[in-house]
Amino acid sequence: MMGVSHAVSGAAAWIAVTGTVPYLSSGALPLDPVAVLAGSLVCAGAALLPDADHHSATIAQSVPVLGRLTARTVEAVSGGHRHGAHSLLGAFVVTGAAWALTFATVEVDGVGPLSIGVAAGVAALTCFGVKARDFVDSWFTAWIAGLALALVLIVVAPGGLAWFPLAVALGFVAHLAGDALTTGGLPGLLWPWMPRPPSFVRAVPLVNRVWLPNGFVALPLLGDTGSWREKALGGLLALYCTVAVAAEVLRAIGIELGA
Repeated sequence: MMGVSHAVSGAAAWIAVTGTVPYLSSGALPLDPVAVLAGSLVCAGAALLPDADHHSATIAQSVPVLGRLTARTVEAVSGGHRHGAHSLLGAFVVTGAAWALTFATVEVDGVGPLSIGVAAGVAALTCFGVKARDFVDSWFTAWIAGLALALVLIVVAPGGLAWFPLAVALGFVAHLAGDALTTGGLPGLLWPWMPRPPSFVRAVPLVNRVWLPNGFVALPLLGDTGSWREKALGGLLALYCTVAVAAEVLRAIGIELGA
């Protein structure tokens, strides 16, 4: 999937799981409108994290020099693009890191503990998300948007950011699901173990498109990365996010749809 598709899928997944607007979200893990709206930006950014293993990805452009250097480092450590950073092990590592950030706090007189670790994570992921969706023109503006949201959240809801690790995990998994739907597939659930299909399996139609010769697995309903099917799905998800965000804004000001 392209970066923009990953970002919108992350936002859509977050809204679907945490929103409570009738007909638009499941309410499986209901949160208040502020957390739903802010979390959608964070989750959109988190949905770009697996591509930190590619030096040309959106996330690699976020900081001059350092962004590409970080991406090349992740690429080398994880075994290349769509390897370790695109595995369940990668998802556990990143989610654990997000959880660890919740312990990075600083005590401020008259205010109490401020979650500076989560604030840093929110700023970075929001930056990635808004830039991938082309909500802003430059990385400088994207970072300003991310820092502004982080500042608002730690001031308005300093103790209400427990949802951050969940947003990171959901965004990461949304990315994996999206790539699994393309012909390139993923390295499987048990990476670094990637068993290759026996020769007789490679000759079986359909099966040889699910279990690829390099050991990857795929359910290529979207075709190649950047295909019209991917763009169509991205358009539908973007429409869903637009309607759902509008509904959450109305809920925030006290207007309940379907009430």
